Amino acid sequence: MTIRDTVEANWPRELALLNALVRSPSDNPPGDCAPFAAVAATNLETLGLAVERHPVPDALVRANGLTSVTNLIVRRTFGSGGGPVVALNAHGDVVPPGDGWTVDPYGAVERGGAVYGRGSAASKSDFATYAFALLALEANADGLDGAVELHFTCDEEAGGLVGPKWLIDQGLTRATHAICAGFSYAVTTAHNGCLHLEVTLTGRQAHAANTAAGRDALEAAVPVLSAIYAERRRLATRVSNIGGIGSPQITVGTIAGGINTNVVPDRVVLRIDRRIVPEEDGDAVERELVALIEHAVPSGQGVSVACRRILLAAPLRSTPGAGDLARSLSRHAERVLGVRAPEAGAPLYTDARHYAAAGMPVVLYGAGPRTIAEANAHAADEHVLLADLKAATVIVALAVADMLSRGTPCGR
Repeated sequence: MTIRDTVEANWPRELALLNALVRSPSDNPPGDCAPFAAVAATNLETLGLAVERHPVPDALVRANGLTSVTNLIVRRTFGSGGGPVVALNAHGDVVPPGDGWTVDPYGAVERGGAVYGRGSAASKSDFATYAFALLALEANADGLDGAVELHFTCDEEAGGLVGPKWLIDQGLTRATHAICAGFSYAVTTAHNGCLHLEVTLTGRQAHAANTAAGRDALEAAVPVLSAIYAERRRLATRVSNIGGIGSPQITVGTIAGGINTNVVPDRVVLRIDRRIVPEEDGDAVERELVALIEHAVPSGQGVSVACRRILLAAPLRSTPGAGDLARSLSRHAERVLGVRAPEAGAPLYTDARHYAAAGMPVVLYGAGPRTIAEANAHAADEHVLLADLKAATVIVALAVADMLSRGTPCGR
């Protein structure tokens, strides 16, 4: 039986796993994901996989803005175990569903050859992809030497600091290479970084009948916003040399402030998202943005400004040694899907950067469509095509088999 045959034979169980995961809520925020991890672990164990549960200490979880996190590891050694150790990482936390759905976002509704539900594309589908790729390798293990580790984590939406980074920092992985959740029609070898900055403007409240007695923080925020949007236009003129990355981006995601309609607002808080292309340095981007904001606050109006870093995620740059893995995935994707799967960059940021920071060759590849928008990822009616899920399972298994066959292209 070949890898493709094994995936086909296991297909009803793979679909059942995906459905069970989509039906288990894991919204982040609030990031209370330990119950989801328990559901995932139980379902993986019914497949005959030995699952390690690694709860993250509560204090560390809360310090990172979450409620509960349990990371899961599945290990399988092939041959002598002396070959590469390939980690397959997917995240189970998801953004809240929001409005506009035509189906239950936790219903795992099958429609038009796709499964709909929050996390179906990003990235509960790759829990199924990677688990069943491992089962296919177990059934076709002759000539393989090395190991596979499944890293199933639950804090990617919050930065991955208590997910993959915590697993690496705790010495819980022996991985030498990594594949992280992605989409089937391109092999992602680079991605943007991200700076989340909180900007607090502080003035003095006063009665709306006597505005001169106050120091209006919202009025001071207006030129700050103007400077940020002028910066957006400037950044749009710069384009990364890496295909798929595009330009740096800046967004004011939230604005909060004021006390009541009849009170001069004494405090306004902005949350800013600044996407960092691989050619940029994150620390330099932060310094420049803080300087831009501080310069924009009007002087002499009695309003102060403070900038606080919430997150600084480094970009993923193509890592040494990742080329063989990328080429293998691309070759098998073209063979299975019938279309070329090029190496490219992505404008988002992911947990893959933690594996790169630990010195591992890493790429992103998994179930999903040609683009994030096509899957409605982070939007209403998120879905994954079942044909893409099945194909990705075959492709990942074949590429990992190549790695564990010491570079010999897999004919399974």
